Amino acid sequence: MDVVDRKIIAALRVNGRATYADLGRLVGLSASSVHERVGKLESGGVITGYHALVNPSAVGLGVTALVGIQPTDTATDEDVAESLGELDEVESCYAVAGDDAFVVKVRVSTVDDLERTLGRLRRISGVARTHTTVVLSTRFEGRANNAGLEDESTGGA
Repeated sequence: MDVVDRKIIAALRVNGRATYADLGRLVGLSASSVHERVGKLESGGVITGYHALVNPSAVGLGVTALVGIQPTDTATDEDVAESLGELDEVESCYAVAGDDAFVVKVRVSTVDDLERTLGRLRRISGVARTHTTVVLSTRFEGRANNAGLEDESTGGA
């Protein structure tokens, strides 16, 4: 991966709908050359997908919580993670260091739904305890972090 690939990745992280022509103008290549490079980045597993960012409140998911999961002494992380993945309300699951083995991001419609979800989390085999932080507001989320993707010779773009 070279400086041009890094610029393409940074641009796609900001706007995944950018055309190959737009990207080409940005990096000084033809659209077909950019298309080829993006294809190689995709097939090489560097770019793993594209998605739409959705406002959770607009789709009825107005309550967000971060839940720390403490496993039992006999639990395996793989089994607990698999069970967490079966809950539609769990948007993200992070294996973490510390007292918790996992922190999950949960999105639900109401506080009552959150209470039901927490009960389901606590009933997962291998979960000893949970502790929950309810998100009051989101200042930013899912932003493109281009650290390590900038052109080092120019100090950025």
